[in-house]
Amino acid sequence: MAIYPSNTTDRRVDSADLQKAASSIFSACNMVEADADLLARTLVHADLRGVHSHGTLRVPDYVKKLTRDGVDPRGRPRVVRDKGAALVIDACNAMGQLSGTFAMQAAIEKAREIGVAFAAVRGSNHCGALDWYTLMAARVGMVGIAGTNALPTMAPWGGIDKIIGINPLSIAFSGESVPPLVLDFAFGATAHGKIRVYQQKGSPIPEGWAFDKHGRSTTIAAAALEGLIQPIGQHKGVGLAMAIGMLSTLLSGAAYGTQSGNMIDGAKPGVDGHFFAVINPDFFEGISAVKTRVDEIVRQVHESRPASETARLLVPGELEFEFQELYRQEGILLSRETIEGIQSAAASLGCDIPLSLAKAGT
Repeated sequence: MAIYPSNTTDRRVDSADLQKAASSIFSACNMVEADADLLARTLVHADLRGVHSHGTLRVPDYVKKLTRDGVDPRGRPRVVRDKGAALVIDACNAMGQLSGTFAMQAAIEKAREIGVAFAAVRGSNHCGALDWYTLMAARVGMVGIAGTNALPTMAPWGGIDKIIGINPLSIAFSGESVPPLVLDFAFGATAHGKIRVYQQKGSPIPEGWAFDKHGRSTTIAAAALEGLIQPIGQHKGVGLAMAIGMLSTLLSGAAYGTQSGNMIDGAKPGVDGHFFAVINPDFFEGISAVKTRVDEIVRQVHESRPASETARLLVPGELEFEFQELYRQEGILLSRETIEGIQSAAASLGCDIPLSLAKAGT
């Protein structure tokens, strides 16, 4: 069971210690304690679920955003428009995880009242793994939907100019006796952060993930980072990415595509957009009925026949749930580079981190 290649320099880290370390680092960046803790929890959540591209690998990048690149460590998201099922939220240049959590919670509360809600966010920054938000809705029996714009890493199909982000989408349904069924994927064949993980490990990336800067398919991580991410489904993936990017930005007035920055100069602070939608089944078939149907759908997948070379048939989010259970018990398997990045960030800010993490990888 693996998503990324592993090697002998990987180390297991206790999730609670990882949480304490990241929270301490973000507090040292002038974030209030509760905000630092929330930001850290979102990253550890991603690591626990095996999505290391959106986990504590990001700590050094986030420190740079909060201390040098203009993101406001004390930004406070606020509702600027509230009409019917619609909310517009100004993130006020806060970290995206703060504005996203605020927006999803506001959408959940509105859906409790009127059945559906759509929150459009502007003035934000990188918001991390989207399943963090959709699972918020699923945990209370609702359907959660989330999308965000991303820095351009793809070209129009057949082109070589980076003008389209992979712009991910997440949808989560709650089951009665099974873990939430949750999709969380971008419309590129991979994420930029995943390629970085392969580069850290010195491993080639899978065929079909990326083009080099000339538009030729490559398995070399460094060439992929310089080049283009391949879309899923060729022109279909490009079209879906554009649509999610537009839903994430046009309704709130956030920046779209190249307006948000680029992979060379970095993201422009406080211009990102996201959307968060919630559907309350109580206004339709009822929460219990929908949960029961989710169980049936999952069971149907599990009981269907696998191809001869397939060991198991899984539903979206199931593998991540298994990682989460395993990593809580045995510790999160992190690369040496990720651990060293956390150690270096802590040292540069003069903050203490748990001894287990301070000595990890040595």
